[in-house]
Amino acid sequence: MTEPVRQRIKVLSEQIRQHDYNYHVLDAPTIGDSQYDALMAELLALEADYPDYVRSDSPTQRVGAKPDQGFQEVTHRVPMLSLDNVFDAEEFSQFVARVTDRLDGLTPEWTAEPKLDGLALSIRYEQGNLVQAATRGDGQSGEDVTANVRTIRSIPLRLMADSIPEIVEVRGEVILKKADFDAMNARLLDAGEKTFVNPRNAAAGSLRQLDPTLVAQRPLSFYAYGTGELSQPLAPTHQATMAALKAMGIPVNPGLVVGDAVRIEQAYRDLLEERDQLPYEIDGMVIKVNRLDLQTSLGFVARAPRYASAWKFPAQEAATRIIAIDVQVGRTGAITPVARLEPVFVGGVTVSNATLHNFDEISYLDVRPGDRVMVRRAGDVIPQVVRVLADERTLNLPQVVMPLACPVCASPIERAPGEAVIRCSGGLVCGAQRLEHLKHFVSRKALDIEGVGEKLLELLIAEGLLHSPADLFRLSSEQLVGLDRMAEKSAANVIESIQAARETTLARFLFALGIRDVGEATARTLAQHFQTLDALMAADFDALLEVGDVGPIVASHIQHFFASEENRHVIQDLMDSGVRWTEPEPTERKGPDLSGQTWVLTGTLETMTRDEAAEVLRGLGAKVSGSVSAKTTVVVAGPGAGSKLTKAESLGIQVMDEQGLLEFLK
Repeated sequence: MTEPVRQRIKVLSEQIRQHDYNYHVLDAPTIGDSQYDALMAELLALEADYPDYVRSDSPTQRVGAKPDQGFQEVTHRVPMLSLDNVFDAEEFSQFVARVTDRLDGLTPEWTAEPKLDGLALSIRYEQGNLVQAATRGDGQSGEDVTANVRTIRSIPLRLMADSIPEIVEVRGEVILKKADFDAMNARLLDAGEKTFVNPRNAAAGSLRQLDPTLVAQRPLSFYAYGTGELSQPLAPTHQATMAALKAMGIPVNPGLVVGDAVRIEQAYRDLLEERDQLPYEIDGMVIKVNRLDLQTSLGFVARAPRYASAWKFPAQEAATRIIAIDVQVGRTGAITPVARLEPVFVGGVTVSNATLHNFDEISYLDVRPGDRVMVRRAGDVIPQVVRVLADERTLNLPQVVMPLACPVCASPIERAPGEAVIRCSGGLVCGAQRLEHLKHFVSRKALDIEGVGEKLLELLIAEGLLHSPADLFRLSSEQLVGLDRMAEKSAANVIESIQAARETTLARFLFALGIRDVGEATARTLAQHFQTLDALMAADFDALLEVGDVGPIVASHIQHFFASEENRHVIQDLMDSGVRWTEPEPTERKGPDLSGQTWVLTGTLETMTRDEAAEVLRGLGAKVSGSVSAKTTVVVAGPGAGSKLTKAESLGIQVMDEQGLLEFLK
């Protein structure tokens, strides 16, 4: 008697999954809502009577998990990279030229698709079943939102295709369509609850709810734009990969265009005209090289791929009035003028401040307090004043004068030759720089000292308890008790968090130091390259240039930082206060000395990945480059090697295959 029930549950599940696919992926429903609801009601009733037959991938198992206490961290096996931007046809042409040059003149085929304005998401399938979903986070790790993602009806709990790789990691965007957003806000308004400002904030806020039952009430949608980890490739091109994902039941953006650069430029103009008619918000177009092998050969720069770019739409603008022009002192001493505005709604948010970049910009715009101005906000970019509405200036407004001394500590202003930025010369003597530097030092991506925020730092500085980062590790609970909103329990928690931060990593420590132009990605690269702090501090200019994403300007900033006795004292003080990390054990170099040589890897390697081979070569002293030139020593060419191999042969450069490399390394 029970076998027919099992079969009926199986049939109903398959029918509902197919209808979900028709509706969410193909946008071609074959039954009405009432018929769909009847199928779901029958399945729910059968599963209620026969709970042993309920499968984890059943369409009914999208809601029901208890609210979580917080999100767990997930490390992305393949980093979720950001994109560089272009803003006009000239910048697009320059991007195309850079890619073509790196491909040694090969003209690639391009893809373009709408850049959805939502929240980036990674969804992992194993044996065809959804096992994990995570937000982008910082690109290296994000938050585990699996329970919430299971409530999104457009995301299949089980992939549909007959032949599916063991691991399929899908990357895409969670969004709220315009109509769904408006309807949701109307319901919230009727219920007397707070509404959302725009679809992007609503999507991000919804997905980060701790209770999946609340997420299920939000009409979220998902569209894939790429892949992460795959146990085997799905296809040789981005276009074919998207088609393969669609065949598996994954919704993909229907606006994919393929062609040469001329076709892509026309696609941008078409998309710009169609923007308001689309069912969802977009803020531009994503351009990619179509062939995946060319994407691999082009590689990455810091946190962005060389093979792709976002062509952003013209920024949204609004007119308002400048109330005042203030100056802010950053952690590097940079003095930035900031326009205080009459609040104006632009780019989906209410803006009351806008950057003026520097005093040269003020002079160029001839902007003055009291002026009516146009303010631009594009995506998450800081709002900026773009022009003065000079015709509306009716009074003789005073011009802005560049300060000669720091507004915080009165130290003299410095301006390096060729730079537009002016800086306070006070260093840590300057209270503003001290506060900004300490805020950076304790931030999540630096030493991540929970409970130590701007307000507490301001209090500690005002009380004379905090002059440098190392002073944090000398604080006691007794010193904290009695400060504003700081009872014994709170003080103990802060001290515990500070003590825990003593154990860190070299990459986090370097980022926390606040070296100019050394961001999180560069700090990680420096740590991987030099392995120890002593090696980095001893590196000369040429040695710094050997690091992948370090150019002459960043190299000079790093040298200047470590040449400062004051900075070295701060570092030593931190070491003396117990800040530490595990450094790799020194190993004896085994193999030939490749110091001064430049090697290039191209094609497919079978016994190791190209990244693994590159690490081995770097360990022997070689520089591993992504392009072939007259300075190249050896090219290692595997199957599929193309233009790099051809160029190496034309230049008479030594070429070896993978077997030759292995024998050479022995």
